[in-house]
Amino acid sequence: MRRIQVASSRLALLVLAASALPLAGCSTFDGISNFGSAQPALADGKDVADVGNLTADQALGAARGHFKNGDYGYSATAYKRVVELAPKDPEGYVGLGASYDRLGRFDLADRAYASLYTLAGGTAQYYNNVGYSNLLRGNLKVALDDFRKAKRLDPGNVVVANNLQILANAAGASPA
Repeated sequence: MRRIQVASSRLALLVLAASALPLAGCSTFDGISNFGSAQPALADGKDVADVGNLTADQALGAARGHFKNGDYGYSATAYKRVVELAPKDPEGYVGLGASYDRLGRFDLADRAYASLYTLAGGTAQYYNNVGYSNLLRGNLKVALDDFRKAKRLDPGNVVVANNLQILANAAGASPA
């Protein structure tokens, strides 16, 4: 009987966390496919295949737009171009990791976050995004620890506070 209660409690925790995903987020659920529902064209009308001809700023603008529209495959491609052209730009790694997270490519997200950590260290944004990655993977305890680290670094960050509260409520723990 105790095993059934534990299993149903875990299931309820996962269901609650999954239902909260649209409300939470990384600081940077998709529709029809992993590439989203938008046409595969960049803001200036170029085909996505032309991403190799973009400057870092152009690729960053395209990546942001595709991520915002839920076109995570395209945003990953554009963010990859950003980190190739501007390897010292933390935003490129944040977006690349977040795009890979949304695609379920956690192996590639881990590599992007490792590069981000090397470049910028353990910032609130880093821990929030890694926490969100762990949330998507179902590693709720690790996600909670990451969100707590982010909160200590940036106590006023609303995204971090929301992510932390969602997990704390689901786990029946204190958010601090």
